[in-house]
Amino acid sequence: MANMKSPPMGGRGRGIRPGEKPKDFKGTTKKLIKKYLVDYKWKLLIVLIFAIGSTIFTIVGPKILGNATTEIFNGLIGKLTGGAGINFSKIAQILLTLLVLYVISMIFTAIQSFTMTNVSQKLTYRMRNDIAQKINRLPMKYFDKKTNGEVLSIITNDIDTFSQNMNQSVTQIITSVCTIIGILVMMLSISRIMTLVSILILPFALIIVRLIVKKSQKYFKAQQDFLGHVNGEVEEVYGGHNIVKVFNGEEKAVKEFSKMNEELYHSGWKSQFLSGLMFPIMNFAGNVGYVGVAILGGYLAVQGKITVGNIQSFIQYNKQFTHPINQIAQISSMLQSMVAASERIFEFLEEPEEVQVIENPVSTNGLKGNVTFDHVQFGYNEDKIIIKDFNQEIKDGQKVAIVGPTGAGKTTMVKLLMRFYDVNKGAILVDGHNIKDFNRGDLRKMFGMVLQDTWLFGGTIKENIKYGKPDATDEEVIEAAKAAHVHHFIQTLPNGYNMLIDEESSNISQGQKQLLTIARVILANPQILILDEATSSIDTRTEQQIQAAMDNLMKGRTSFIIAHRLSTIKNADIILVMNEGDIVEQGTHEELLKKDGFYAKLYNSQFDEVEE
Repeated sequence: MANMKSPPMGGRGRGIRPGEKPKDFKGTTKKLIKKYLVDYKWKLLIVLIFAIGSTIFTIVGPKILGNATTEIFNGLIGKLTGGAGINFSKIAQILLTLLVLYVISMIFTAIQSFTMTNVSQKLTYRMRNDIAQKINRLPMKYFDKKTNGEVLSIITNDIDTFSQNMNQSVTQIITSVCTIIGILVMMLSISRIMTLVSILILPFALIIVRLIVKKSQKYFKAQQDFLGHVNGEVEEVYGGHNIVKVFNGEEKAVKEFSKMNEELYHSGWKSQFLSGLMFPIMNFAGNVGYVGVAILGGYLAVQGKITVGNIQSFIQYNKQFTHPINQIAQISSMLQSMVAASERIFEFLEEPEEVQVIENPVSTNGLKGNVTFDHVQFGYNEDKIIIKDFNQEIKDGQKVAIVGPTGAGKTTMVKLLMRFYDVNKGAILVDGHNIKDFNRGDLRKMFGMVLQDTWLFGGTIKENIKYGKPDATDEEVIEAAKAAHVHHFIQTLPNGYNMLIDEESSNISQGQKQLLTIARVILANPQILILDEATSSIDTRTEQQIQAAMDNLMKGRTSFIIAHRLSTIKNADIILVMNEGDIVEQGTHEELLKKDGFYAKLYNSQFDEVEE
């Protein structure tokens, strides 16, 4: 779904850096071939054949053009010595042949380009689909150890890097290798000694280029690092722009940015300068070779060992010879980046998954919503247990409030109930069945959840309300909106229920968005309700309006209410007071106040804050 509305995503994703090397180039390449490329072997064969054909027809061109030059030269000499002169008919035939070859080469290039683009886009499409499906099968603990930025980087940066480099590098490798071999063959066919002169200069140029690449690599790495720091600084400062202004932090922010920008400037200048030296060095090598070929060619022509046309052809080949070598150096970097991107994609796709479906699952049909926590022990890390020994039996239809200080384990219990995480020890039962005996999807259909953070996607208001029940009628949507006390507000909006929610929906407040999520749950009509600070973003007057509707909604359903404002759960059937992962008190609001214990202190502290 596009345009997800959610809290700001933390973390800074790291994309693939230019020339970044994979940890296991060979292993990742084999994996890529076996998992994806093998399905396109015939199309890749077409790419190979037509790329070779296109290159061959292009390479033959200068040699044929040289024949035309020789014909013109011989004709001029012949005319000066009283001969027949230039044979224009033969020249026209040579040029027509050359034109046909170039047209065929163009057609071959178009075919291989179209085929390769088709393969790379289909591969990208498959990878994106695989990642999208994988995300839904990953356990929540995976996202605890990865930032949102890192996950998004795989879906966006790595996939794009793979797609672009795959499309360019494969065909360029084929054409560059074929061009080098073809040009070398054509040069040797013209003159071996001239070919030797052309090649002798290359090793020196390549050694210098290699030294430059090695020197510039560390500056490129530093440039990418500092670029990440600069982007991160911009994200932080402008993400919290109001806070910066409130605390007069503008000057400090400018100083920090200037310092990072200065470092980025120096590393960027050095990396770009050094990389910019490669072209003039290779160009210089080509010019030196050109001078040597011209002198040697003139000498051989005087001796009658080579034609003028062949000299022209050889000079053209000599100029073209360094180009594919430069391309291969660039392609090497592209391949490294592509495989490094693939490596991160495969690491993501090979992460252990949640078991979604089990053999002989328990059906949820007819279940009432009795919930039992049987000696539950849990920790996000096994060496740090936060729920030590949680025991509680909840009857269907009961309204259960879970309260306690921050970090007491309130939300964790709900996550365990919905199997976002599995308990370390003990068991959670629904109507006597261990929740591990249900298919995860079936289990979660029993629950309706309203969270403190609203989540709306880029669609119409009606589509957002129908998210949990896509087949709902318009009448059912309106009834749910009325129950959530949001119907009147929707009617005041442009297009009403058909108004699109997007980034520019500034006329919808946070509290109104919360009401829409409540309407969504009301429409889904679940067996068990979970309300995690569901009214935290709603003003007191609106909270009072929907409280009655929420009470009606909770009748006959097991309801778990996580609340920090204790005044909102006075009418709960039972209040579970948690502290440091255990239930320290339980009872109704009145009973707990009479005990004058932990709950009473929490409640009175909030009351005192209000009085103050």
